[in-house]
Amino acid sequence: MVLESAISAIVQVILFSVIPFIWWFFSARKEQSFLTWLGLKKPVIENKGNYFLWFLFIIILLFVPLTTISYFYLDSSTLATNRFTGLGFSALIPALFHSIVQTGLSEELLFRGFLLKRFKHKFGFQMGNIMQSLLFGILHGWMFYSLVPFGVVVLVVIATAFVGYLMGWINERKSNGSIVTSWGIHGIGNLFASFMAMFNIL
Repeated sequence: MVLESAISAIVQVILFSVIPFIWWFFSARKEQSFLTWLGLKKPVIENKGNYFLWFLFIIILLFVPLTTISYFYLDSSTLATNRFTGLGFSALIPALFHSIVQTGLSEELLFRGFLLKRFKHKFGFQMGNIMQSLLFGILHGWMFYSLVPFGVVVLVVIATAFVGYLMGWINERKSNGSIVTSWGIHGIGNLFASFMAMFNIL
């Protein structure tokens, strides 16, 4: 399970990086490195207290509404964390790969790294952030489109889009454009969900 999780995580990161890499190669490779261009760099934080309050607040916003929607409306067998159900600490390493690398890193590279920065350059921060967050929400809603009522799909889209907007905001306004911040938020939120599956909570 560990090797399978590691391979799956690496493959997804590569797949989510292909289009950004091609774009960077033809448009910006002479200006900066690929990872810097995507924002995978050390955050520069001016007010650490304010930053960490926002960090925790967004994790709560990511975790609580989506957990509530999952509990009341979604069959746990449809969730990505289903493979960890009841496995306890034996699933810890696969859950870390899944939460931090496969979903956390790959989605942040694509949405807050590639899309937000390209949209921001073209349309300005506010519009760019709205656009990437809507796409983020729609992707998550689409994953459940055939499994739950349409109203629940709309709730999933709204909740994930709102969190996606806040993650873009904290990166660009509080972290000097670094996606490490949203990667941390995303990874921790996903890890909580994985732990709930591992220990049959809810």
